Amino acid sequence: MIIAYALQPISTKTTTKWDIMATAKKTVPKTKPVATRRTTVRKNTAPSSSGNPKKKINLALQGGGAHGAFAWGVIDKFLEDGRVEIEGISGTSAGSMNAAVFAYGMIKGPEGARAALNKFWKEISDAGQKYGMIKLSPIEKMMGVKLEDASMTKVAKMIQSNFSPYQLNPMDFNPLREVLENCVDFEELEQHAKTKLFLTATNVRTGKARVFDAPEVTADVVLASACLPFLFKAVEINGENYWDGGYMGNPVLYPLIYNTESRDIVIVHINPVERNTLPTTADEIANRVNEITFNTSLIKELRAIHFVQKILDQNWIKDEHKKKFKYVLMHSIRADVAMSDLSVTSKLSSDWEFLTMLRDRGRAYATDWLKHNFAHLNVRSSVDLEKEFL
Repeated sequence: MIIAYALQPISTKTTTKWDIMATAKKTVPKTKPVATRRTTVRKNTAPSSSGNPKKKINLALQGGGAHGAFAWGVIDKFLEDGRVEIEGISGTSAGSMNAAVFAYGMIKGPEGARAALNKFWKEISDAGQKYGMIKLSPIEKMMGVKLEDASMTKVAKMIQSNFSPYQLNPMDFNPLREVLENCVDFEELEQHAKTKLFLTATNVRTGKARVFDAPEVTADVVLASACLPFLFKAVEINGENYWDGGYMGNPVLYPLIYNTESRDIVIVHINPVERNTLPTTADEIANRVNEITFNTSLIKELRAIHFVQKILDQNWIKDEHKKKFKYVLMHSIRADVAMSDLSVTSKLSSDWEFLTMLRDRGRAYATDWLKHNFAHLNVRSSVDLEKEFL
């Protein structure tokens, strides 16, 4: 018995073109830059197509299943805007998929990257319609039943709680493999990638994060980064087995610090950091536990970055030793509001209208973020780490 949970449709009963536009406008928070003590920095710039200098940045892309379409929208807007150059990307799970597809598309330039991402997410949707199990029946759609309350969802959860993918899916069928191989030529990516990639998976044996860089990236690496162990068998690479990277780094930031020129890291959040309402139902509690778990490693890294910023700002070390440290400029596109109305079950959705709705939310957030924070790239952080994450 083969069950492909990872690509599942969600009801579109209440989602229309006008709902999407209204939601995107309604949910974009007004962000304001946060000044720091350290303002004299070396700028990383390159000419843009318009003749104006581009600002070089790194992206850190969280995982979150279908919610990764939000990050697709952010990247799409950055590419359309044309004022930033993405030097490196650290990604986990869906973030790894966005990163690999982006890097492959960028071989042909920004428009190539936009087209590649659009193709990838459309094929995700098509594969979900073909193989998806968790879905609403026509009657449930008419009645406005939520996906998490659908009869097939409950059956799938019951089966999942009693059987492992080694029993349910002995042939290890994963529709994501075909999608990835249709959308990315990994040999060409290895030879011609212009973007530095750092994709994270969790080593099952050691429990440590394993970061794969661009020359190592294959379909297996991307699938390992997105391998939820209750859905798929562990992915074996060079004799080691790997699960989803989100358990140990969602995403990891240190490769961007040590292996890129740019000091700016823009985190594109998928999992809300804060929720203002107390979860009380079983699904709500499971959803919040999932969000907290997959944010833990990121918050720990942000705490370490904040500590380094603090010792440099307050001159706790001698000047001759300061050059050994990289003063990282942090930026954050939060998804707390954008994802507040979505359940953990919707991470398994592959409905095209749902995915493009998330893309449009991401584009709206990126538009607002660029408006308020572009001037601060390569100059200072635009997020107060202590206030927002510590």
